[in-house]
Amino acid sequence: MTNDTPRIYLDHSATTPIHPKVAEAMTDILYRCYGNPSSIHFLGRESRIVIEKARKSMANLLGCSPAEIFFTSGGTESDNMACRCAVENLGIRRIVSSSLEHHAITHVLEQLHKVHSTEICWLPNNSQGLLDMNQLQTWLIESSTLGIPTLVTLMHGNNEIGNILDVEKVATLCKSHGALFHSDMVQTIGHYPLNFTAMGLDMASGSAHKFYGPKGIGFIYIRGGVQLGSLLAGGSQERNMRGGTENLPGIAGMSLALELAVSTMEERRERITRLRMKLKEGIRKAIPGATFNGDVDGHSMYQVLSVSFPPHPKGEMLLFHLDIEGICASGGSACSSGSESRSHVLNGIGMATDRTAVRFSLGAHNTAKEINRTLEVLKKILL
Repeated sequence: MTNDTPRIYLDHSATTPIHPKVAEAMTDILYRCYGNPSSIHFLGRESRIVIEKARKSMANLLGCSPAEIFFTSGGTESDNMACRCAVENLGIRRIVSSSLEHHAITHVLEQLHKVHSTEICWLPNNSQGLLDMNQLQTWLIESSTLGIPTLVTLMHGNNEIGNILDVEKVATLCKSHGALFHSDMVQTIGHYPLNFTAMGLDMASGSAHKFYGPKGIGFIYIRGGVQLGSLLAGGSQERNMRGGTENLPGIAGMSLALELAVSTMEERRERITRLRMKLKEGIRKAIPGATFNGDVDGHSMYQVLSVSFPPHPKGEMLLFHLDIEGICASGGSACSSGSESRSHVLNGIGMATDRTAVRFSLGAHNTAKEINRTLEVLKKILL
């Protein structure tokens, strides 16, 4: 590969390239709206208007009230806020989750267990990563019977293997037994039609850079009536829920990115679904012994394909060889890159240790030509 050869980006679950219109709008805000949104003078009020307009737009797109949207620095902060504040402010004593969750959930739950002795119940899963809903119901019945305040936190779309959770079913179970339900929806917001109110969620987390927006900005949805406290102590911003001067350009950029993502959702979904199928069938035919992780032929995200390649001399360095050929992919969560141990999700579904996993996650700008090139490179490396 030469330096001027375009790279093929197949790592959209890690982050998406920012939409040019979003970058343009943010640049304008950076220069034009420099007043502190908490100031009462004209420039402060002008900045405040931008924030509230963005909040209203996002709430409309996500089927909730503007009063239920609170801006944060991203999905990790939102996940931490939902779990920590549920324990510290709402008296939650039991949390039901899955070991296949993002580390923004699993690590904070481990800390809550150590610091607050919160009981953590990890749902079993099968080799496809499907969670045991019967066990969830059993624990919820027990919580209700014994009067144990309980939070369930389960992600909507798994960032590594692509499985999609039936959140409406989980929400109904939680409501029936008096438990709160939070969902990390970082991977699905902007990619699927969502209505937080109709889905029955109590809390949800989102992050702009997963739907062609800027990094470092996200939000948490908190259903009206859920008296969650603040994670950060400071000023009275975000109605006393999140101290710190608001990231005005980020908020404006996130709102526009969501608007653009929703407006192009169906066309993008159809095209990416075709490309994913082309990649999946191409790998199945070209690489003997290759299999796919997760519920790949069932209820899974159309933009994610996690592949388990058979043992090969170049297997351990497969991602490196792909990168040399100009193909950007990952072995799992980008948050775990650089670590020596394999992804906790792949370990959690029991993938054989002598196999190599690659997550290909497709986006708006990928083409059939790029998929053909990727298949050619895989054959070149592995055959």
